Amino acid sequence: MLFPDQLEELGRNPPGEAVARALAELIETDEYLLRIDANERSITFRFALYLQAHLPDWTIDCEYNRDGVEPKKLGHLGIYPDSEDDDAKTVFPDIIVHRRGSRENYLVIEFKKSTSRVDREIDLAKLQGYKEQLGYQFALFVEVGTYEQAVVTQLRWI
Repeated sequence: MLFPDQLEELGRNPPGEAVARALAELIETDEYLLRIDANERSITFRFALYLQAHLPDWTIDCEYNRDGVEPKKLGHLGIYPDSEDDDAKTVFPDIIVHRRGSRENYLVIEFKKSTSRVDREIDLAKLQGYKEQLGYQFALFVEVGTYEQAVVTQLRWI
């Protein structure tokens, strides 16, 4: 189940309806994964399966690290501990909606579990980088609750 304010947030961009449906399916069908605080990759994989059904003309991939045949890289975003590092960093977006082998990058999603101790600002900065440097049309941050909170706890378009 998604709350009305979450549906409103998702409705701000064209892929939002598909994302809302996939999130609702995830919470309904895979609540167990959330309640046991399963690995984020397990959760995002299941979500990607549901999302694919709602975006059949696109390819959905998890942890896909290619830009054409080269590794996906983002230039320095100020999110790495070494402030002297100006090199690009290989990135592995949680979920992407794209056309493989082309520059058609539609949607990138970073997922976080409510139990994660990683700063959300890192994911938000990566999402901004995906849009600016890799040409994604839409970027979305999703946080899901675990244990007793098998719900979406945060949504944010970048």
